[in-house]
Amino acid sequence: MDVPVDPVMAYKYKAELLVKDYLLADSYVPYAAVLVGILMCKLAYDFTRFISSFHYKGYASLTKMQKVEWNNRGMSTVHAIFITVMSVYLVFFSGLFSDNLDGPVTSRSSSLSSFTLGVSIGYFITDIAMIYWFYPSLGGMEYVVHHMLSLMSTVYAMLSGEAHVYIYMGLITETTTPGINLRWFLDAAGMKNSKAYLVNGAAMVVTWLVARIILFMYLFYHMFVHYDQIKQMDTFGYFLVLIAPSIIFVMNLLWFSKILRGLKKTMAKRH
Repeated sequence: MDVPVDPVMAYKYKAELLVKDYLLADSYVPYAAVLVGILMCKLAYDFTRFISSFHYKGYASLTKMQKVEWNNRGMSTVHAIFITVMSVYLVFFSGLFSDNLDGPVTSRSSSLSSFTLGVSIGYFITDIAMIYWFYPSLGGMEYVVHHMLSLMSTVYAMLSGEAHVYIYMGLITETTTPGINLRWFLDAAGMKNSKAYLVNGAAMVVTWLVARIILFMYLFYHMFVHYDQIKQMDTFGYFLVLIAPSIIFVMNLLWFSKILRGLKKTMAKRH
């Protein structure tokens, strides 16, 4: 006598099997993560538009391009918070890149670290596509160079399993993104003369100095100490690790000088 099969339980079992054997299988993690990253961007963009239209009266008076940039910055803020939390955890708390473990630190990775990189790749693809589509309204050539270097480095790390430690040290710099976006939001809302705008400028100087200058110096020091392990990497990865952070660091210094000039100008106006 056949036992009747509960269709709900059967569906649940098949769904769990799909997640276990495919979505979380190592070979599928990177590609699933990229799709998750693109979906996250779409949801964050739409959520920013929805919330702003209901809770900020000035949103309706923005131009079409301002609304696009407003929503885009909401999207980048969500990614920045996600990748900062994950990067800090993986670099400093997970133990994955500890010197106490055997083997080169440059070749260490995990399903979690690969998945997280995939999510960031999804974001970079989405943001680059938007920058290209609306060029130069969402950013000039310096943004294109920065994003392309970040995308190329992250894709290489995800697919090869190499240099995860340095990619995540670099991605911690996304800590500064929410502050930058908040400054743009305040400007668009006509609050350049507010105390919040001044406080935001001072906070940006501190976070930029720590996350994009001092942390990069630590990254270069780490590379110097582990240079013998970096030399064991694939040739393309070896040059990518040496060149990409150096270019981005120079860009960080140039942007930092602009931030300092902007803060100085804001303080002079208030006085």
